[in-house]
Amino acid sequence: MGAIDAHQHFWKYDPVNYGWINEDMSVIKKDFLPNDLKPLLEKNGFDGCVLVQSEQTKEHTDFLLHLASENDFIKGVVGWIDLQAEDITEQLVKYQPFRKLKGFRHILQDEENRKLMLKPQFKRGIEALGVFNYTYDILVFRDQVSFISELVSSFPDVAFVLDHLGKPDIRKKEIGDWEKDIRAVAQFENLYCKVSGMVTENDWKNWKQDDFKPYIDILLDTFGIERLMFGSDWPVCLLAASYDETLAVVKEYFSSFSKDEQEMFFGGNAERFYNLN
Repeated sequence: MGAIDAHQHFWKYDPVNYGWINEDMSVIKKDFLPNDLKPLLEKNGFDGCVLVQSEQTKEHTDFLLHLASENDFIKGVVGWIDLQAEDITEQLVKYQPFRKLKGFRHILQDEENRKLMLKPQFKRGIEALGVFNYTYDILVFRDQVSFISELVSSFPDVAFVLDHLGKPDIRKKEIGDWEKDIRAVAQFENLYCKVSGMVTENDWKNWKQDDFKPYIDILLDTFGIERLMFGSDWPVCLLAASYDETLAVVKEYFSSFSKDEQEMFFGGNAERFYNLN
């Protein structure tokens, strides 16, 4: 298939649904739609992308699926569903006709219950995803990474991916405890990791290429090149860097890797993980 951006968002900005976008984030307080991203992908040699949810409503998932049906470059959609719903199976049955729907995500990082992913009702929902061969994107803050091992080991047949490295505090160069937890979770072969969201975990105005190297080094040592994938996290990345600058961070890092390894990282792994057509 070629190069794939494995993590980006589209939204119609609304101050209620996007309350997390504060006054310091005015650059993303607007609509972001396919025509905004398509030229950036084409300019940088990407054949397509994976569109990831940013609202926790069925309407938002339907909106993303509608955009995917109208745009060939959207190769897959990661939507939202209430994993704790009693009728989770019935809901998933209704999504079967949507071939571009590849998986689901819940914004665990915002949950008051930091261990929500380990609740029996939540795990019941994950089990249902496995029955239908859907993937699950794990979005957590740094303090929740240690809970992931129990989740992914409970469902060895479900494909999981950790978004944004588990959000280490790159700005403060926090690495030790994060590395310990990453080494623990990376041992599970059904867990992949997106090398994404790094620029926004750094100092937005004063980051350097070298800031990210120790983190990617650890990801390669733990997950290996076969379970890592590139994601721009556009348009959120615009808080700290343009699309081109965000991509340049990883392009420079992987520039000395073989052609096969680069193709895995910049598309092949995402294609396999999400079963993209």
